[in-house]
Amino acid sequence: MTIRVKFDSTTLASASYDALRSQLQLEFRDGAQYTYAAVAPTLFRDLLSASSKGKFFNQYIRSRFSYVRLAAEN
Repeated sequence: MTIRVKFDSTTLASASYDALRSQLQLEFRDGAQYTYAAVAPTLFRDLLSASSKGKFFNQYIRSRFSYVRLAAEN
């Protein structure tokens, strides 16, 4: 089971984590959604507690994990 957590961030709108698949799904403020593979649960917990979600994303997630952009929901 995954739970979506909404953020008060200028970069990220929300995140969810699938522990069985080690996948992190991020929704950005512009509506784009990405799934990142092979993400440790500790990284997700650290993202949730980060004071700046955007800075955390840029430093620890962007360009460090393989990802897939999800199709836009209609």
